[in-house]
Amino acid sequence: MPPSPSIRPPGAEPPLRDRGDACPGALRLHSAADGRLARVRLPGGDLTVRQATVLADAADRLGDGHLSLTSRGNAELRGLPEGCGGELAGLLREAGLLPSARHERVRNILASPLAGLTANTPAEVRRWAGELDGLLCASEPAAELSGRFLFVLDDGRGELAGLGGDVTLVAEAARAGGTALLRVGDDPAALRIAGPDAPRAALAAAEAFLSAAAASGSGAWRVRELPDGQRLTARDVAARLHETGITATYVTQAPAPLPSPSPDSSAPGIIDGPDGTASLCVLAPLGRLTSAQWRLLTAVAADDGCGALRLTPWRGIVLPGLPAGAAAARLSALAAAGLITDPDSPWHRLGACTGRPGCAKSLTDVRADAAAAVTAGARLPAGEAGDGLPVHWSGCARRCGHPHGAWVDVLATGEGYRVSVVRPAAAPAPGDTPAPPPHPAPPAPSHTP
Repeated sequence: MPPSPSIRPPGAEPPLRDRGDACPGALRLHSAADGRLARVRLPGGDLTVRQATVLADAADRLGDGHLSLTSRGNAELRGLPEGCGGELAGLLREAGLLPSARHERVRNILASPLAGLTANTPAEVRRWAGELDGLLCASEPAAELSGRFLFVLDDGRGELAGLGGDVTLVAEAARAGGTALLRVGDDPAALRIAGPDAPRAALAAAEAFLSAAAASGSGAWRVRELPDGQRLTARDVAARLHETGITATYVTQAPAPLPSPSPDSSAPGIIDGPDGTASLCVLAPLGRLTSAQWRLLTAVAADDGCGALRLTPWRGIVLPGLPAGAAAARLSALAAAGLITDPDSPWHRLGACTGRPGCAKSLTDVRADAAAAVTAGARLPAGEAGDGLPVHWSGCARRCGHPHGAWVDVLATGEGYRVSVVRPAAAPAPGDTPAPPPHPAPPAPSHTP
């Protein structure tokens, strides 16, 4: 798998891209050590029960009987045989999961998972996600976006705004009429626009990036990859918005999100909602579910919920709109099936790349090693260095699927695992010498290189 994109270290030159990116999709399958891999884009993480059932059927009929969740709220099928692409595409297309073949890899839209499910989480961004997806699929220029270009739609609490979007919309529901702040890349400035204009403005910003990338000759896949001196800014996007008839106000420093009593959608548990409803949030251990676990989630959504599921960037699933009286029993059944339902679980905030045997580049079976460390109660850096940070196990220096921002890096090397804390100010360098982890340390890799 291609490595997860990271923030460019200060002073580092942006990459020159002389080819299109090889990011996998539902039609462009990736060849892995355990077979072919398909990544199905799910804008906003939204799935109907029928669509979720089709994914489970595809996993059982064509794949290895599992589904993997990504940090962009998408789903992956692994272990697919050669020559299955046509059958898989037919299943997905019939379920409405392939609205445009030319755009299927660019439908990377994150939206706040709990928006609209409590009194403190306005629902606008969920509607924006659907509208933006439709606009993307209707735009000829947008088909040229990289499969790594990311739209982030935050409901105003800031939980998604820091996930490295190329185009980020932050709802300002408290303002009269409802407005949104639009940001591009890492530019701290923003544009304030009317809420109903938010999806069109996001598409216009993406098309402005394509123009900037073409003019730079860099072949950039993402906003932060544009060469210094040719970076796309909020002022540049304002000119594009003016051309499309969208009014925007330049904000030199985007305001910080207001504190909110709303629940943390990265944590599992019951979320109390209005009018006698509740939602359930559960996590998949290391981001991977069996088709049986997936079908149980689908059955709960069909029987008690609104007939839908929402995947989250934290490799979780939200079941919205259940009767409050049934929530505890349903959560208990999901826990019995092996899903993470307790925020104090040692599996919470723990991730891993695919590792062996699925990835030939991995030095070890990191998923088995991470599971063994949880069972053994192994401790990782705590206190000021790493307390409360997500932990990610990687089988090689590419660190596929690692979290955005600060995280505890458990990296397999030829001499065992190296543990350090990664901060967003700079990417980890091969020559770094981290402090030794507290004891007991993670086990040695289960496979030697």
